[in-house]
Amino acid sequence: MPGVLLLTYLSGVLLVRLGLPVFLGYLGVGMALRLLGFSGDPLLDFFKDLGVYLLLFTVGLGLRTERLIRREIWATGIFQLLLLPVFMAALYALGLGQNLLALLVLAVALINPSTVILARVLQGKGELSALYGQLALGISVLLDVVSLALLILAGFQGVGPSGFLVLAFPLLRPLLARLFHLALSPELKLLFGVTLALLGAELARFLQAPEALGALFMGLGLSRYPGAGEVAEKLWALREVFLVAFFLWAGMAVGPDGVLAGLVLLILLGLKPVFLFLSLVRQGFRARTAFLVGVGLGTYSEFGLVAAGVLQGLGQMTPQGVGAVALAVGGSFLLGAPMVQKAHLLYERLKPWLKGWERPGLHPDEEPQGALGARWLVVGMGRMGTAAYRFLAEQGEGVLGLDSDPGKVEYHTAKGRRVLYGDAEDPALWEGLDLNGVKGVVLALPDLEARLRATKALRAKGFGGVVGAVSYAQEEDARLLEAGVDVVFNPLLEAGERLAEKVLQASEA
Repeated sequence: MPGVLLLTYLSGVLLVRLGLPVFLGYLGVGMALRLLGFSGDPLLDFFKDLGVYLLLFTVGLGLRTERLIRREIWATGIFQLLLLPVFMAALYALGLGQNLLALLVLAVALINPSTVILARVLQGKGELSALYGQLALGISVLLDVVSLALLILAGFQGVGPSGFLVLAFPLLRPLLARLFHLALSPELKLLFGVTLALLGAELARFLQAPEALGALFMGLGLSRYPGAGEVAEKLWALREVFLVAFFLWAGMAVGPDGVLAGLVLLILLGLKPVFLFLSLVRQGFRARTAFLVGVGLGTYSEFGLVAAGVLQGLGQMTPQGVGAVALAVGGSFLLGAPMVQKAHLLYERLKPWLKGWERPGLHPDEEPQGALGARWLVVGMGRMGTAAYRFLAEQGEGVLGLDSDPGKVEYHTAKGRRVLYGDAEDPALWEGLDLNGVKGVVLALPDLEARLRATKALRAKGFGGVVGAVSYAQEEDARLLEAGVDVVFNPLLEAGERLAEKVLQASEA
């Protein structure tokens, strides 16, 4: 077992260096173990089950319905479900489901994109709160809920009357909240979370219901309670460790008889971004927003693997079927991960053709055009940008803020600040603005690539004013200066210097 984990670790290191999700390496190790005749290990099986319990427990903890009420979210999600007949027919032809409900559960799970991977990529690029990021996450969460509901329905097939008592686990909320309130240290909160996940699984087993659903409903019992989000964050890393065993198990299920089915599912993958794009442009969004959402959601989800594993445990799917799904999910990330990273560049190449699909008139994600009536632009209205905006306004300068997060635009507008929606990474934004009279631009964006693209777009337009940008690492400085930035500010370094200066002044007073 230690040798297997070491090999898995090395495969993960290699995949990270290649810029790919580490679980692809885990699947690869599982496939290699199968070829070497490794038949499994009791400890590996225990870790696999524990990883699934923790995953569904944290899903229950973090379930939020408010993300689903926006019209464009549920309308796009419903439109995406029109792919169900195609996927169900393909799964039936490939022999991957034992009955109609199993086919439906698996089809929805495959239509569902990876919320986890999407959130990680968006967070790394600083686009989690951007309009397209919010749309993508909302659609993904909606499909998560649909997948989860169907998986619950499948799990209760053949369950006796006592098994349905699992549905009452959320009613334990007063007791769970009281026990949680006693946990004053982070270590105790983590221990309590693991205990609840295992307790839910054990109670479900006693009631003769699927253990994974017990963990899910136990998580729902503590959802939205103050501090539950902290538990979910702490369990995130722990569950990822144990899910390694799940991905190894899934890789070991990949055999020659599942390769053809996996390849067919990979071909069907191309339908998902097309349907997303068409749905959003028909609702009036710009082609750029629709394209970025489509690319962001254009992969299969690791939840599809979890659903396949649960169905296999219920006797409604063969191990070979799980292997085919594992191959399709892994292949989708191998193809899709680089596209998500390069989505903005891909759009620029396809822009002339994609723009033809836009509906005429104003769009919900319309960006400002023409003269701005301001001497300074602050791009990115987070803490750094807001501080820059306040300083310039206090100096009597005409200042305008731009941000790609509609929530921030609404917040600052309510505070009396002049802030408009605008995505700095969109070249069309800078092409449509009249920058005459603008003295300088402050780029307070978290993502380096966003700062670089905005600077290059400004200079390509012929903007001759001052461009200032934040830099969060000294190695970023050279790239920013080369792109055309005039002033680079290192907030962490210079804040430390300022603190030392104040301490010296206090000691001399």
